[in-house]
Amino acid sequence: MSEVAITRAEWLQVCKRSDLVANSGVCALVGGRQIALFFLPDQEPQLYAIDNWDPIADVGVISRGLVAEIGEELTVASPLYKQHYRLTDGQCLEKAEYKLATYPIAFEGDDVLIQIGH
Repeated sequence: MSEVAITRAEWLQVCKRSDLVANSGVCALVGGRQIALFFLPDQEPQLYAIDNWDPIADVGVISRGLVAEIGEELTVASPLYKQHYRLTDGQCLEKAEYKLATYPIAFEGDDVLIQIGH
């Protein structure tokens, strides 16, 4: 697992490791934003954080999407209209004009930390 230099002033604790669901997403409210958190224990990195708001369906559902590998890319499919968003940068594969924000996320012991406003 890669190491991330964490300064607590820049990072917020969003949950505990036990709150995550392996190979799936959960939603966290961070600073008024819905953020989808994905824990993929067999991948490197293991954690991904991406906006939960689906801009095409206009609803917060990304955390309920299915994680899939398309080519070499890890993606999440929106559960409504099935567009795929890369977990690494939020880019929609089917519609280039759509991109979700992504956020640095890391474990510190059992805490899950996220950096907002990077």
